[in-house]
Amino acid sequence: MYLKMPKLELNRRDFIRNAAMGALGMQFGNSAFAQTLMPLKKARAKSVIEIWMWGGPSQIDTFDPKPNAGHDFIGPYTDVLETNVPGIQISAMLPKLAQQADKYSLIRSLTHGVKGHETATYMMQTGRVPGGGEVYPCVGAVVSRFKGSDANYKGVIPPYIVLTKSHGRFSEEGFLGPKYKPFATGGDPSKERFVVEGIIADGVSDQRQLTRRKLLHQLDTLGQQIPANPRFLKMDQCEEEAYGLILGEAREIFDLKQEPEKLREAYGMNHFGQSCLQARRLVEEGVPYITVNYNGWDTHKSHFTTMNQKMPEFDQALATLLEDLSQRGLLDETLIWCSGEFGRTPRIQWKEPWNGGRGHFANCFSGLVAGGGFKGGHVIGSSDANAEEVVDRPVYPQDLIGSIYELVGIDPDGTILNGAGQPVPLTLPSQGKGRLVEIM
Repeated sequence: MYLKMPKLELNRRDFIRNAAMGALGMQFGNSAFAQTLMPLKKARAKSVIEIWMWGGPSQIDTFDPKPNAGHDFIGPYTDVLETNVPGIQISAMLPKLAQQADKYSLIRSLTHGVKGHETATYMMQTGRVPGGGEVYPCVGAVVSRFKGSDANYKGVIPPYIVLTKSHGRFSEEGFLGPKYKPFATGGDPSKERFVVEGIIADGVSDQRQLTRRKLLHQLDTLGQQIPANPRFLKMDQCEEEAYGLILGEAREIFDLKQEPEKLREAYGMNHFGQSCLQARRLVEEGVPYITVNYNGWDTHKSHFTTMNQKMPEFDQALATLLEDLSQRGLLDETLIWCSGEFGRTPRIQWKEPWNGGRGHFANCFSGLVAGGGFKGGHVIGSSDANAEEVVDRPVYPQDLIGSIYELVGIDPDGTILNGAGQPVPLTLPSQGKGRLVEIM
């Protein structure tokens, strides 16, 4: 099966934002790779939820505990938990996830060696090293390209959603152009009203939106005077779609008050917990790619104070998401991947000004994958006694990304045309043992 992209398409995100504000704007997507052809495979995952632990979580305090490493490495986190899969242990700070280990697999040997946030994020999101005059698209943009509106996606909201703030470390769409930029919702889903950018305007009633639209048409004297033109017809269509979002089904999709209060509380009545619940609702709507950007893991100072707050929040929301998707029969077709740009230094920095902090660490760190064709109850790779070096089965960014592409039905060995119209590999060759075939 092959898909061919049309030459000119409108930036849907801008239309949504501008129509919601009572103005009309347009920006055309990059058409340099308009003739891209990409072979697709049979997909096992219909949607992807990426939980991005922005800043880099500690591997030793989460998924790769080392109870015998000593105080300078584990600090107060001396306990570990046996999970519901014999032989797999995780941090005692993750008791709910310990009971869901049969639904996910852990990667304890992620590595790339780069300790700068921006570069490491780019590598984990694209599988590439920056440079060469080319900015590559992240996983979400690629999935949006081949599984979104260019394919058979008919959803009422864009195919690539970020809850609630985009990465901001690089241009996520890269050379694919603005059409594939994620729609970042903004707002806070834990608030009384989830104010989604361009869809739900705080303090603006439906009647006021209709009045703004009427005024827009009154001001559009140019459109009334010129002959019919296919490009302007496309603008009219985008306007209809935008107002359909503002006043129609899309608003309902982002209305978390429709969920039972008990379930909302199970996820956690906080920004991250309600973002995970919203991600599940987007999966039900068939959105191909959802990112939950979970900030606050860059713990240079007072690491354990921060972890005492974040770990229970993370544990509650992710465990509930796994159970919720499973009970609804959606986990098998929903791929979840969870990691940050790197890990944290295993050796704790006790002295001031760090006061028990952990620095950036990229030689060895951990991640979690679940659903969508990934098996549960397994561990990939291993680290040494202090979680400082990979001992077995190094997993590089391109290995993880290639595995995700394969499971969503995109050929990781295929090519894509870059901004200059030249074919480039979708993923680079592995530096290790390649894609995660052990759990696929």
